[in-house]
Amino acid sequence: MLTAMFLAALILITVHSQETEETITYTQCTDGYEWDPVRQRCKDIDECEIVPDACKGGMKCVNHYGGYLCLPRTAQIIVNEREEAAAESTSGRNNVIRRTPADPQRAPPNPTHQIQCAAGYEQSDHNVCQDIDECTTGTHNCRADQVCVNLRGSFSCQCPPGYQKRGDQCVDIDECTLPPYCHHRCVNTPGSYYCQCNAGFQLASNNHTCVDINECDANNPCAQQCYNILGSFICQCNPGFELSSDRINCEDTDECRTSSYICQYQCVNEPGKFSCVCPEGYQVVGGRTCQDINECETTNECREDEICWNYHGGFRCYPRNPCQEPYVLTSENRCVCPVSNAICRELPYSVVYKYMSIRSDRTVPSDIFQIQATTIYPNTINTFRIKSGNENGEFYLRQTSTVSAMLVLVKSLTGPREHIVDLEMLTVNSLNYRTSSVLRLTIIVGPYAF
Repeated sequence: MLTAMFLAALILITVHSQETEETITYTQCTDGYEWDPVRQRCKDIDECEIVPDACKGGMKCVNHYGGYLCLPRTAQIIVNEREEAAAESTSGRNNVIRRTPADPQRAPPNPTHQIQCAAGYEQSDHNVCQDIDECTTGTHNCRADQVCVNLRGSFSCQCPPGYQKRGDQCVDIDECTLPPYCHHRCVNTPGSYYCQCNAGFQLASNNHTCVDINECDANNPCAQQCYNILGSFICQCNPGFELSSDRINCEDTDECRTSSYICQYQCVNEPGKFSCVCPEGYQVVGGRTCQDINECETTNECREDEICWNYHGGFRCYPRNPCQEPYVLTSENRCVCPVSNAICRELPYSVVYKYMSIRSDRTVPSDIFQIQATTIYPNTINTFRIKSGNENGEFYLRQTSTVSAMLVLVKSLTGPREHIVDLEMLTVNSLNYRTSSVLRLTIIVGPYAF
């Protein structure tokens, strides 16, 4: 029956004309066949060989004359080789066209009889069997969730991309369970999927790879300094600031609270920094230390008959001539009581005025001043004592040689304060010669320990 079916589809057309000036003979193969120039006849095309994935869903492809079939793998196929040869030998048609000079382009007339085409084919206007596109005509039976694919003489129901057949239904393919498509995270969607990146990353142009986001360049979130790291960033603050609890903003560091020794006198906090200040009479040196200002070398209010004495934190004006009756000034700061004056016999021969300054709360015991005889007489003995100004026992006079002694501070003094201490040197000899001299020491204690 197959042979009769295919023979009906093959037509040999011969056209005669009374004008036989020219005769042309040609051969044309029907759909599903191609011309074999060696055997000089039409031969069947094996669609199972040349059509990729001709059959789906576990079906096997079976080639037959002019087409192919998709059958279950358990089906048995019996092929009649004689019928196959007969089909191939008659799968073409020889047409003889005779042209006349009056009508050289005249086409062969269409035959008036109907031809019989195989299933999936229909007769064309040129009396040739042509494939029926079931997907276009709507004569397929594919489900709504399937895609119709036209084949030669048939059609196939396939699943859209991202779906696979399971029985008669198309189910979604979970691409996220397959070998990794995404660099970080995969999100499955019906028929597809998309990739997501971890925080601090963004999708590259290929929509699969994740690349680091440079937050410092894109949108600097830090209040001051930003440093990019893989997948994140860190903030740092300028000197004098520290990170707040949100790790982004910067708060001023109160350096003055971190240490009580940061400044010698007083610390003043400022935004991002601090400064040290000193009390009146001092100036800042090296940013933190207080140094006494010598007002006697800069500006002072002492008169011409006064001398300026600088001490730690200030200055004092003292008379240039400190002598009091009956003493007379013999040299700078030295007063002598004349021996011609009877009153002087009961008084020290000389009084020398000295000035010194010490810092408040000085460490004790501490040697602070040395007294020494300026004139040495033979066969004399010198002794030293604190004559006045030591009522509270702050001082002690230690004799260091026959002509000198050292004043020792044994109790700490707190300023500002002024102490006047009289140090006496008594000189005697073997002839009962006796004389004394006084060194009046003015000690000015500064208000601070610097």
